[in-house]
Amino acid sequence: MTALTLSNLSAATVPADAVVIGVAQSDSGPVLAAGSAPAAAVDAATGGTLTATLTTLGAKGAELEITKVPTPEGVSAPLLVAVGLGAVPDEGAAFDPEQLRKAAGAASRALSGREHVAFALPVADAAAVAAVAEGALLGAYRFTAFRGRDFDASEGAPPSRFTVLDEAAADDAHTEAAERALVVAEEVRRARDLINTPPADLTPAGFAALAEETAPGYGVDVTVWDEAALEEGGFGGLLGVGRGSVNPPRLVRLAYRNPAASRTLALVGKGITYDSGGISLKPAGHNETMKCDMSGAAAVYTAVLAAARLGLAVNLTGWLALAENMPSGSATKPGDVLSLYGGKTVEVLNTDAEGRLVLGDALVRASEEEPDGVVDVATLTGAMVVALGERTMGVLGTDAFRDLLHETADEVGEPSWPLPMPAELSEGLKSPVADLANVAGRMGGGLFAGVFLREFVPADLRWAHLDIAGPAYNDGSPHGYTPKGGTGFAVRTLVRLAERTADGDLG
Repeated sequence: MTALTLSNLSAATVPADAVVIGVAQSDSGPVLAAGSAPAAAVDAATGGTLTATLTTLGAKGAELEITKVPTPEGVSAPLLVAVGLGAVPDEGAAFDPEQLRKAAGAASRALSGREHVAFALPVADAAAVAAVAEGALLGAYRFTAFRGRDFDASEGAPPSRFTVLDEAAADDAHTEAAERALVVAEEVRRARDLINTPPADLTPAGFAALAEETAPGYGVDVTVWDEAALEEGGFGGLLGVGRGSVNPPRLVRLAYRNPAASRTLALVGKGITYDSGGISLKPAGHNETMKCDMSGAAAVYTAVLAAARLGLAVNLTGWLALAENMPSGSATKPGDVLSLYGGKTVEVLNTDAEGRLVLGDALVRASEEEPDGVVDVATLTGAMVVALGERTMGVLGTDAFRDLLHETADEVGEPSWPLPMPAELSEGLKSPVADLANVAGRMGGGLFAGVFLREFVPADLRWAHLDIAGPAYNDGSPHGYTPKGGTGFAVRTLVRLAERTADGDLG
């Protein structure tokens, strides 16, 4: 069980297993980060020699640099961890929340084996409190559900008790920020667990059953379409993608209602629980991480749960388009034509462009309920990774709403970039035998996917498409508060968007 508290105790007296302080980088070497009176108390306990000690140990205060120091007499915790925050801010400026979030995450990761950690980072306001709390909680993530019987979960376990040292700990805004951070971080961690679960243990039916079992406990209603209901309803995208697998597809509708709400937001998540590419089989080396192709559905599911737990004054529907894309004698073949929900037909020229097919079904169905805005989230295209790298999502959609999503993502520390949908790409939608083709040429593939999805959303509806193919799964080394494996990317953006919607801010 994870615990998070605020405390106005000094860093020198807090009863923890380790204390984390922030240091910044200056021309003269590391300096204690301004704005943290609790950390200054530790320096006082050393007789003002802390920065000299850090310099001797080679510390510079560079961003995310970790230096461990045994604490002197007069400090309750046995270990001091100095984490670099980067350059000293301009006079009068505070550290950016994302700097604090990353620093807290890096410190948490460095403190495996320590149960209780106190963070004495600069928390000038409620946003800084939230950033430190989120970073600490997310940096301490570890996935152990599939370890064997000889695995000792206590050995090298990440911290589970977190104290944010804050002189204004009794302030209501600071308390609420910490409580929100705990909920959001727990739901990001839930999304990471789903993404990291092996595909044999998270099939479309299994994901749907998990939602049915868990979501009602948070006041979220769940409706599931099984393969028979999908057939009856004409959901040809989900059925076509799932045709080659022994694990049939599902469509899940989550509904959170708040009596004080005046706005409704629909969230649609791509949930390909495993993607082999189908008949258009992925090349060797591209299959091993394809359990992550349901990251969009994981983000939508956990964002709805977070909104319900926070009691946001917004109505939310979450749509999980769940299927497994496999090759077999019954699989959809290149050249086949599928009739998606709502009646549009699509010639499938590449079965590995399957996400847009299941999203097409779900977008039409979600739009029928006339929400004030709809956002789809998907690990959709390798082209987006080529364009923006592995840490930045692409944002497309109706102009004002697209820009609002970009601004919202930036606010919570999830890198994004707004992208256009050039009119000439619509030529690629043409098919000689169907209403649409599911792929065009190689160039602009990420943009074309957006152009394709636009066909399934009413022209007068606010709509945004988040392509998280790069940041959804980290196949490299951990960094900041981001672990190796599933990241839970986009959960924080969606929760913040729900808050803005509750406030009437939809662009």
